[in-house]
Amino acid sequence: MMYARNFFALIVLCIAINAVHAQKEEPFPTGYFLIAHRGGVVDSNRAENSLPALEAAVAQGYDMVEVDLRLTKDAELIIQHDSDFRKYYGTHRRVTDMTWSEISKLRSNSGGSRVLRFEEVLQYCSGRIQLMIDNKIMGNDTVVFQRVVDVMKKYNLLAKALMIGTDESTDFFTGKIKLSCTRQQLEANRLKPGYSPDHYYLFGADLTKADVDWARQHNILAVGVVNEWRYKRSKVTKEDVAADIQRLKDTGLTYFQVDSMFGHFFMKEEKQ
Repeated sequence: MMYARNFFALIVLCIAINAVHAQKEEPFPTGYFLIAHRGGVVDSNRAENSLPALEAAVAQGYDMVEVDLRLTKDAELIIQHDSDFRKYYGTHRRVTDMTWSEISKLRSNSGGSRVLRFEEVLQYCSGRIQLMIDNKIMGNDTVVFQRVVDVMKKYNLLAKALMIGTDESTDFFTGKIKLSCTRQQLEANRLKPGYSPDHYYLFGADLTKADVDWARQHNILAVGVVNEWRYKRSKVTKEDVAADIQRLKDTGLTYFQVDSMFGHFFMKEEKQ
């Protein structure tokens, strides 16, 4: 009888655990596909492009994370937004002037996190979250770019990935990864031999309903941008920000790249 009671208690416990796991945190409605800008959820305790920021993006239910790709002096692929490490790591030295050994010793002033290698990010994202890459590697180093493609394939993250590219790298990455474009660029690309809507996506902060409708008509993904830098630059009020985000929603967009501070505008119950 004791064994039966214990067995029953174990079954109840397992059911309770499974119920907890089934209630995965999903703060965003299914109507929106959200891309966490600057490497995840960034705040005073989580540096941009850090592991804590990335982990928080996964925990909060973001669908994709945008990371910034750079190359060190000794050709290591890392994620880092700025060209130097002043903002979070207290040194004005540039990424291209430092080796990975030197960079790996840096610790951020927001939570003490370290700089991540690109492959570390892919290892974490694989099976958890999709990837957008802002390629900040200058020039057209096809050997390096092929490394990017190969390692993304290794972690099964290439097929659904998005890239914000450079003019120099466009020819190499076209057809390998979906590239960001303005409507003007897309209209020109549609006239080129070998064009496919799968090669590109429409991307911007000023997309109109006409732009979104045009993209949908031509089977092109459209991604709106809700970016802190844009609002800081124009010195708008909180009310202006809310109105601008609503304007983008009203275009019919369902994909958004957002700085996490604006994530609440997309929650089921907005807390503005």
